[in-house]
Formats: sequence, C-alpha cells, structure tokens
Amino acid sequence: MFVDGLFTAFSVLAVLGALGLILFRHPMQGAMSLIVTIISLAGLYALLSAELIFVLQLIVYAGAIMSLILFIIMFLNIQTKDLPEEPARFYYFIGGIILLVPVASFLLKIVQSLPDAETTIVGNGFGGVKEVGMILFQDWLLPFEIVSILLLVALVGSVVLAGSKRRLSK
Repeated sequence: MFVDGLFTAFSVLAVLGALGLILFRHPMQGAMSLIVTIISLAGLYALLSAELIFVLQLIVYAGAIMSLILFIIMFLNIQTKDLPEEPARFYYFIGGIILLVPVASFLLKIVQSLPDAETTIVGNGFGGVKEVGMILFQDWLLPFEIVSILLLVALVGSVVLAGSKRRLSK
C-alpha cells in the first residue's frame, strides 16, 4: 500500500514537472521543472529496485548536467522582456492535447484488456552495479563500443567545427 502511494506521488510529480517544462516561458522555471521530473524518475527507478540507475539518475542528470544547464541559464541572464512573444502558444498546447486524447484512450483500452497477472518480486542483485556490468560487457559489448566510438567522433567533430568557426570569424 505504501509503495503504491509512492508510485502515485512520483508519477504525478513527473507529469507535473513535464507539464511545467512545456508551460513555463522562462528557461529557469523550465529547468526547475526538469529537475522535478528527473528526481521523480529517480524515485520510480528506486521503486523498481534498480539501484544503479537510481543513483546515476540523481548524480549524473539531476546533479552534473542540471548544474551545467542552470549555470548556463544564469550566465545568459535571460529576462522576461528578452523572451519572444508567443500569442498562439496555448492553441498549440490545446491542439496537442486534442491529438493525444485518442492515443491515450487507445492505450487505456489496451492496458485494460491485458489479463491480470501475479506480480513477482525481482531476485537479489537486480539492478546492481555487478549485474548491469555483466550484462553490458557480455551481451552488449559491441553496441556499447559502437556508441562510445560515435560519441568520440561527435566530440572530435564539435571541436573541429568550433575551431574552424573561430578561424572564420577572425
């Protein structure tokens, strides 16, 4: 019963944070809404017994990346008068809701048609560092290495583009 309440609370906070990210105009308010969403997702990972993903979500995303984003937003010092006018903003929002209603009703019908099943508790060690590492480096080694090479190429490409842009501006 307590776990169901936590799941509901984290889910509601995640959805409200995502709505705040869409509805707030100022980037700082949007970033704070994103932090609420990220922390709520970390709570949901904790409820799933995925300790590694829970810790990574808090340390990497809510900690490091959001600190960088907040620093950049504060460094830019964006005022409300600097933001563009968006007169049709709520029309787009209402249009998005109208488009999502049929999809949501379809998904609800699918979920309600699923047979009831017994939930089982996951075994010991699920979501831990050792288990994730074993699966990652045994079963998914090649895709992991391909992604790391792609990230390295993207990093080198961004450095080259930044250097060429600097030489062109002089």
